[in-house]
Amino acid sequence: METLNFPAYSFRLKNSENKTRIFDVIRKKFVVLQPEEWVRQHLVHYLINEKKYPKTLINVEKQLTMNRLNKRYDIVVFKSDGSINILVECKAPQIEITQETFNQIARYNLQLRANYLIVSNGLKHFFCEMDFENEKYVFLEQIPDFSR
Repeated sequence: METLNFPAYSFRLKNSENKTRIFDVIRKKFVVLQPEEWVRQHLVHYLINEKKYPKTLINVEKQLTMNRLNKRYDIVVFKSDGSINILVECKAPQIEITQETFNQIARYNLQLRANYLIVSNGLKHFFCEMDFENEKYVFLEQIPDFSR
C-alpha cells in the first residue's frame, strides 16, 4: 500500500485466503486490506494517537438508514454523553475528493448531526466544523483534540 499523509503507524497485517488483512483496533478483528481501508485505519490511529480520542468513543463502518436506503458511514467519534462529535468519510487514495464527496457526508450528517466532519483520501484531508444555525460548514486547519 502507498504511503499516506499521516504519521507512520504500526499495523498488524496477515495474509489469509490469498488476501492481506489489517487488524482493526476498533472492530477488534482483521479486515481485508483495500485502499479505502488503508485510509480508514490511518484515520483511526490518527484520532487515537494524535488527537487522543479514546477507542471506546470510536465506531467504524456501521449502517444507517436514510430514506429507506441502507448506507454505511466510515468512522464516527462520539462524545462522552453519547452524541456524535465527528463524522469521517474515507476515500481510496486514487479517488479525488470532490463536491459530491462533501454532499455525501453532508447528507449523512443531516441525520447524524456531528459537530465536525473529516473527509480524507489519505493524501488530502479536509476538516470542517458544522454551523447548524446557518446550515453550512466552516473549514478548519485541524479538528480539536479530545477533551472531556
